[in-house]
Amino acid sequence: EGREDLQVNQLETQIWIKPDIRKTDVDFSEILNAIQEIAKDVNIFFDELEGVNSPSKDDDSLLHHGNLTSTSDDASRLEVVGEEIPDKNKTNGLYFRDGKCRIDYILVYRKSNPQTEKREVFERNIRAEGLQMEKESSLTNSDIIFVKLHAPWEVLGKYAELMNVRMPFRRKIYYLHRRYKFMNRIEKQISRFRGWLPRKPMKLDKETLPDLEENDCYTAPFSQQRIHHFIIHNKDTFFNNATRSRIVHHILQRVKYEEGKNKIGLNRLLSNGSYEAAFPLHEGSYRSKNSIKTHGAENHRHLLYECWASWGVWYKYQPLDLVRRYFGEKIGLYFAWLGWYTGMLFPAAFIGLFVFLYGVTTLNHCQVSKEVCQATDIIMCPICDKYCPFMRLSDSCIYAKVTHLFDNGATVFFAVFMAVWATVFLEFWKRRRAVIAYDWDLIDWEEEEEEIRPQFEAKYSKKERMNPISGKPEPYQAFADKCSRLIVSASGIFFMICVVIAAVFGIVIYRVVTVSTFAAFKWALIRNNSQVATTGTAVCINFCIIMLLNVLYEKVALFLTNLEQPRTESEWENSFTLKMFLFQFVNLNSSTFYIAFFLGR
Repeated sequence: EGREDLQVNQLETQIWIKPDIRKTDVDFSEILNAIQEIAKDVNIFFDELEGVNSPSKDDDSLLHHGNLTSTSDDASRLEVVGEEIPDKNKTNGLYFRDGKCRIDYILVYRKSNPQTEKREVFERNIRAEGLQMEKESSLTNSDIIFVKLHAPWEVLGKYAELMNVRMPFRRKIYYLHRRYKFMNRIEKQISRFRGWLPRKPMKLDKETLPDLEENDCYTAPFSQQRIHHFIIHNKDTFFNNATRSRIVHHILQRVKYEEGKNKIGLNRLLSNGSYEAAFPLHEGSYRSKNSIKTHGAENHRHLLYECWASWGVWYKYQPLDLVRRYFGEKIGLYFAWLGWYTGMLFPAAFIGLFVFLYGVTTLNHCQVSKEVCQATDIIMCPICDKYCPFMRLSDSCIYAKVTHLFDNGATVFFAVFMAVWATVFLEFWKRRRAVIAYDWDLIDWEEEEEEIRPQFEAKYSKKERMNPISGKPEPYQAFADKCSRLIVSASGIFFMICVVIAAVFGIVIYRVVTVSTFAAFKWALIRNNSQVATTGTAVCINFCIIMLLNVLYEKVALFLTNLEQPRTESEWENSFTLKMFLFQFVNLNSSTFYIAFFLGR
């Protein structure tokens, strides 16, 4: 009833038809086309009105049932619910004081920090970008101030279009092939038989957890000009929290904090101490007094904890759709790979266990260990020159038996199997990744996500050239500057690899020197087991060096990657990943290469 005035104002269309419709000069095709256009406008208009008045069906379908409202309820019930929601929002800590603006990001600083001018300029520029801001002091420490940021719909739409954020615009339609009645009867009998069998324990039970719903929508890069094509039931929940935080983070990385200078970005303010921390918020507590099976999930975090992060569901498959919705596509793909890798380790672990058990069963039949244990007359040279005594070959009988447990005839089969396993794992992961990319509509995600890094834009803003594809000016890095930076980065990588090799060589020298030292030790326990003591201390020192260099390598890789000034985020990630792979490969496998190819030679 309240829509009549809006219909008259927005959809006022007149069709002029002559009184005598039997005349031949009436063009009925034009009349039908006009009626169809009016019908389209009416449908679009009603969809928009329903989107404003109806609850979200994008994300809120998985929330607590008490927060849901029905579009079929009367107006009085909607008014009551509309009054209750802000009161609840004011108390849960996820909204501004008005209970309407959701907190998308938090900045933390101290009043006593002297970087006041930079913060003021930065916050003034944040407001200029359209973000809403509210400050609140800490309850436990009055010196700490929390800056709450909220992105309104206009800002989200603007930057979602600039960042090519993919949003749902059409629901998927599945076509079922027509089958014969005989086949349908057979399938019914099979399904009835399966009902008597125990359910698959590793799958999540969607009957007891009705909140597990998949997103069956196609997506496309968001566009404000084509906003009527997207499925928008509620503007407040159209962009999920992960997307909102990602957009706000994108804005904060491109805001200046000093007037007249190309100094931009939140990262620099965090590094120089202007802000203590910056982070988005979770969606509330992950625990609830009520059971999720009877009362539903309180929020998305609670649902994700009960279905994924709880110890009680460690044996079940991961709810990747929920992980993707809460954390985003990148983290969702990471846990998809991690789950696939863990599952593929089961056959490798089974074969490895088989090789070990084969060594246990054939231990008494091993000819090498028998000869070593029976060689009581063979005298071996001492390990060191002065303090190490002569030893019999039979003294290493235990070492020979332990070695046979892991190095026996089945080890060759295990090595061949692992070579095949690595290839099969990679190829099957490509298939799995293609399936996930299709389900999540990420086929062209990397190409659409390309954007210039704010650090690159600030560094080379004075040098611009026309982009041959877009025809717009963009920052340009000279070839000589790029080559010089790559040479310095490559030299740093080579130097750090040499440090690893030097560390391994130092461990070798330590083993040679300490054998004689432990052999001349006062304690008889260490003197009689000097070789074991040397090996044990060398292993501990090697472990400490590896862990220390891992921490050092990450900082060096980060510094060298920023020194290269990659143009886009994907180039930065690829460069950083390559450096970390080279560092960790050499660091973790250098000792193994020494044992395999250099020890004893």
